[in-house]
Amino acid sequence: MIDTYGSKELRERHIPSMASFENLASYCLTEPNSGSDAASLRTTARREGDYYVVNGSKAFISGAGTSKIYVVMVRHDGQAGAKGIFCLLIEDGMEGFSQGKKEQKLGWNTQPTRILTFEDVKVPVTNQIGPDNYGFNIAMAGLNGGRVNIASCSLGAAQQSLDLAIDHVKVRKQFGKHLSDFQWNQFKLAEMATMVHSSRLMVRDAARHLDADSIHKASMCAMAKLHATENCSQVVNQALQMFGGYGYLKDYPLQQYLRDLRVHQILEGTNEMMRLIVGRDLLSNETLGLK
Repeated sequence: MIDTYGSKELRERHIPSMASFENLASYCLTEPNSGSDAASLRTTARREGDYYVVNGSKAFISGAGTSKIYVVMVRHDGQAGAKGIFCLLIEDGMEGFSQGKKEQKLGWNTQPTRILTFEDVKVPVTNQIGPDNYGFNIAMAGLNGGRVNIASCSLGAAQQSLDLAIDHVKVRKQFGKHLSDFQWNQFKLAEMATMVHSSRLMVRDAARHLDADSIHKASMCAMAKLHATENCSQVVNQALQMFGGYGYLKDYPLQQYLRDLRVHQILEGTNEMMRLIVGRDLLSNETLGLK
């Protein structure tokens, strides 16, 4: 987002350290009272000379407390709706900027998640990313790629779970037979492999639409996220079932995959919102790139 929409000064100052992983960055859109209805965000930025004075809060911010750079969606004081939103780069250590406690989560425990609070934070006007009233567009553009990324994460966990399940049923015996000899398990493995393969194809197709800047890119990314996160979660859950009690133990990775994948149906836009995006595009465009 900084590279695409930021000024030359911002790119030169931040992109090298981010590319080398010396500094990490966080995307800050969600607020305590605005999740799926992102355009209702309340964090404000009031212009005072060469600075914006920012007040408000952000919630569920991935990397918060570790990141040095925060790409924050704010709104002009007194301007409601999506048109009043713009984007600021806020740096760790700015006076009035604080992070809350590390949230205790079901999964994704290697990544810190915190609430951010802004109390009269003075941000240089030169830290603005993109033009005025364009922040919502920037936020949505970032989400398209994020949805492909999340779908890919689900796909990776599902593929590994399928591989582990195949290895397990080949060696585990019950009732004098390998689990792989039971037709039920063969059918389940076939279903799992089909889900993994279809998810992989949808992720690749969504990435192709995104790279080509297709008019259907938002729908295709939403469709890939919807399909991959839901189907791949089923794959992981079925693999755990094949492991029986062992799959439930923390000595085995499947329980972690299951916990980590659950949030994929929530972040980068809930799967209910993905259905809404696809449905709207279907009703406004005849082909949706499917024919």
